Amino acid sequence: MSFDANVIILGAGAAGLSAATELSRAGRKVLILEARERLGGRIFTRYDAVCDVPVELGAEFIHGRPPEIWDLLKKHKTVAREVKGENFCVRNGELCTCDFFSEGGSLLEKLNDRSPDESFLEFIERRYPSWKTDPKQRESVEWARKYVTGFHAADPGLVSVHWLVKGLRADEKIEGDRAFRIPQGYQLLTDIFQRQLASASVAIELNTVAESIRWTGRQVEVKARSVKGTLTFNGSCLLVTLPLSVLQASLLERGQEEVGAVRFVPELPPKKQEALGKLAMGKVIRVTLRFRERFWENLRPKHSPESKTLAKMGFLLSDENPFPTWWTTMPEKLPIITGWAPFKCTEAISGKGEDFIIDKALDTLGRLLKVDRQELEGLLGAAYTHDWQTDPFARGAYSYVKVGGDGAQRELATPVEDTLFFAGEATDLSGHNGTVHGAIASGRRAAKEILRSMP
Repeated sequence: MSFDANVIILGAGAAGLSAATELSRAGRKVLILEARERLGGRIFTRYDAVCDVPVELGAEFIHGRPPEIWDLLKKHKTVAREVKGENFCVRNGELCTCDFFSEGGSLLEKLNDRSPDESFLEFIERRYPSWKTDPKQRESVEWARKYVTGFHAADPGLVSVHWLVKGLRADEKIEGDRAFRIPQGYQLLTDIFQRQLASASVAIELNTVAESIRWTGRQVEVKARSVKGTLTFNGSCLLVTLPLSVLQASLLERGQEEVGAVRFVPELPPKKQEALGKLAMGKVIRVTLRFRERFWENLRPKHSPESKTLAKMGFLLSDENPFPTWWTTMPEKLPIITGWAPFKCTEAISGKGEDFIIDKALDTLGRLLKVDRQELEGLLGAAYTHDWQTDPFARGAYSYVKVGGDGAQRELATPVEDTLFFAGEATDLSGHNGTVHGAIASGRRAAKEILRSMP
């Protein structure tokens, strides 16, 4: 079977859906190919019927007030809820209140992009040579390292200081230190795009895995497989919104028989491949546990000078592996808590299966809150998780720039011969890559490029 379109879009995540919306509004015939059985990409919302709330397996928070998301919510009469709650940390094995979002802030403020680029660890060793022996410096460094590995899911020995500075500046412009949730979950955005595309009669082929892309000047042929068999799609141009790791694997594996790998014929230009080598994909596994009650409601840290209970706990940060970070649904008081395993923490649990991940999550939570493991098992009502590292259509969480990678995102985003175009959070140029709003912005940017290239 063969299908034709003006523009073929590879991937139905936030970038692909937003680009398709803009292109269809301009009267272009658009076809979206999606390997999964659902839309959304790394937006993956489940639903817990007992608590009557969405449960996010992918993106959860809106970071700040980005117009790409807030304008959509306002248009559809939805108000995002700001995340509230008290922050707790584990120090010397005991829970205590803390402000960990600012404890490493003074150190992060010293990052700059005026000197030659370096990794975060190189910056630490140069700027704080005695941090390992100075208790006060060591604490600041550890908090800042947690920010880099936890928030960005990045390797501190690889991540670019220039990139970190760009992100911090971008966040300042949109109040990025504030976090919000969509009451209906991120699925609401996917549903909004889906309705817009349906009204414009945009074709979407789900469960369709692209295997090869043949391209030449203003002509593209995509071969894919689905339950319908081998399919061929022809278009004037192709918008690639594949996650960074999938695109990297597609080049490195040279079309080997591995799910998700796509072969480009001819190969992408050397500059494009070089740019891909300067970017990396962060690693994260998250697990959400729904209990029969908020058992932490009356727990009181043993040595808390304020004698506060955990009733208003929003975030909990520790060094406990494999889930050092946890958060609740505050300000909504639900018996739900989410564990976050970033960076190297994923290595011990990725690929081991959902039961193994849930088991390790219960172990970690029990140790942190000093609650008996059997008691937690008895209280557990449901658990939700998704291993993005072993997902062949994601192969990781979200992207970051490696040291020396200045300009790599721009090069990755640059069109090739007005035939191949690129979008997705890894191609965002504003400092918001790794976010849903960054992905949406990249899709809109790519749509404008495509429209300008067309006669």
